[in-house]
Amino acid sequence: MEYLEKLVTYFQNYAFVRYAFIVGLLIALCSSLLGVTLVLKRFSFIGDGLSHVAFGAMAVAAVTGLTNRMWIVLPVTLLSAVLLLRTGQHTRIKGDAAVAMISVGALAVGYMLMNLFPTSSNISGDVCSTLFGSTSILTLRGVDVALCAVMAIIVIAVFLLFYHKIFAVTFDESFCAATGIRANLYNLLIAVITAVIIVVAMNLVGSLLISALIIFPALSAMRVFRSFRSVIICSSVISVVCAGMGIILSILFSTPVGSTIVTADLLVFLIFWGISFVTERRAS
Repeated sequence: MEYLEKLVTYFQNYAFVRYAFIVGLLIALCSSLLGVTLVLKRFSFIGDGLSHVAFGAMAVAAVTGLTNRMWIVLPVTLLSAVLLLRTGQHTRIKGDAAVAMISVGALAVGYMLMNLFPTSSNISGDVCSTLFGSTSILTLRGVDVALCAVMAIIVIAVFLLFYHKIFAVTFDESFCAATGIRANLYNLLIAVITAVIIVVAMNLVGSLLISALIIFPALSAMRVFRSFRSVIICSSVISVVCAGMGIILSILFSTPVGSTIVTADLLVFLIFWGISFVTERRAS
């Protein structure tokens, strides 16, 4: 009862808590929709690489004193998404090596810039907030909620409109080429939307934990379900529930929001892995 009263008090009296809850659910939903495709196409780590790029771009924006950092972070992350896609397909630097190279390079440059040109006396706190989203969630505003709502509508609309083409691109690009489907175009669309989600999600979970929102729900759903549609639906439910529970638990027990959400995703994955293990043992 005490926890319920505390939760009600926070939601009634603090706008940023309501904003965080809404944004968290929207980001979780969008991440889960793309996560299944990225995991099946073995593009899981593109989220990790782009999140590090976003960290480096945010460091540049902070050093240059921009008040609206989105003008640097979003274009740089989008460009990196395109480069990662083309680098993985058309050059000697394959996808995993390209992600590692860009990821580590952007992270190192961003941290170096924040140390060379500090914008506050607490550099470690700024870095931790950006990487893990521990305090940046307090800065969410109504415009951030509106931005996430627009993003969610666009992602869901794109996914529904191009569902069959995304399905085909996910499983067999050779078949797509034979039937006239432009696989490269849809791969680019997926990469761009992933970049947008990552940039928006940095305020919630931080740049290091974003890829977990993309990977864990998809992997959990795949342990139990086999059809593409079932995995998509299950992944979406898992992602939204874990995000909601993570935010609520972080409010009640004063834990970092991003870490709590990812921990919830990890626990659900272990539960689904256990269900899959028991089911397979009984079938054999």
